[in-house]
Amino acid sequence: MRILLTADPELTVPPGPYGGVQRLVAQWIEELRKHGHQVALMARVGSTMSCDAFFPWPGNQSQNPAHTIRNARALASAARTFRADIVHSSSRLLYTWPLLLSGTPVIMTYHRRPGERQIAIARRLSRQLIFTGVSGYISELGGRGGGNWKTVYNCIDLNRLTFREKVAPDAPLVFLSRIDADKGAHLAIDIARRAGRQLIIAGNHSADENAVRYWRDLIEPHIDGQNIRYIGPVDDNQKNALLGSSCALIVPTQCDEAFGLVYAEALACGTPAIGTRRGAVPEIIDPGKNGWLISTVEEGVEAVSKIASLSRSVCRQSVEEKFSIPKIVAAYESIYRSLVVKPVSK
Repeated sequence: MRILLTADPELTVPPGPYGGVQRLVAQWIEELRKHGHQVALMARVGSTMSCDAFFPWPGNQSQNPAHTIRNARALASAARTFRADIVHSSSRLLYTWPLLLSGTPVIMTYHRRPGERQIAIARRLSRQLIFTGVSGYISELGGRGGGNWKTVYNCIDLNRLTFREKVAPDAPLVFLSRIDADKGAHLAIDIARRAGRQLIIAGNHSADENAVRYWRDLIEPHIDGQNIRYIGPVDDNQKNALLGSSCALIVPTQCDEAFGLVYAEALACGTPAIGTRRGAVPEIIDPGKNGWLISTVEEGVEAVSKIASLSRSVCRQSVEEKFSIPKIVAAYESIYRSLVVKPVSK
């Protein structure tokens, strides 16, 4: 097949330290080309991903109306130029509307909460449209707008995450995420202190007024360089080493996660994960097998006390079975074939 993939115009493909969606698109392209498909990419100018054709977005701001119009026209032109059998979008739904009107098969993948009104309109424009969510949670939300929805999880590059069968008995807990109230770093600190475990905090904190206040009042006073350490943002190699050498990842998120990539990355290293019952987190963490789901600090302390009972091999296996690149790309290929072969009914 001839497949045109898109990513939002703000970041290149592959991305730098940040850009989870762009990283996923890069993984899909590499695997699809291994399977013999001709794959084109539409992304930010300067993208260096190896592909069969590259088309830069003319506008680099997703929320700019003028850029949206230009990008929609450019995407339609790219699909014609590449002679795409199917367009797989991880960018804005509005960019695909000329394609929907022309009858071009489109997969629209949502990595965040969908807009029900746009979905309701788009599904009426074309029978050749399938929506996918990166979790059952996202698919359920999107399905409220109607349309044909399927869940295809985010994938994990297992070759970049080293499995560690054993860690030291006194290995630390790790919090790895954006440091703000939504991600619950303050709760991770409280849990670690009550459980008597060292905690390493990694991630960035913004200059936003609320984030600054959160850091100053609830995080910084507890950082002592020994029991509670902050090491700043980490790159892929540092992340791999950090997750692999910890006894557990603890990110007690207070928001509804669209997926929760860091939990799956920890499990790929063999490291159990502790999270909350929010959004898609329960789709990744299987309590008593690869981690624990908590609702309170007290439950968090109890979860930490039971970490040693979990098998690190089982943690890794849970990712291999559910989130590997070959498995996820095969799921997309199945959807591609269903659209190219025959129309999908409304």
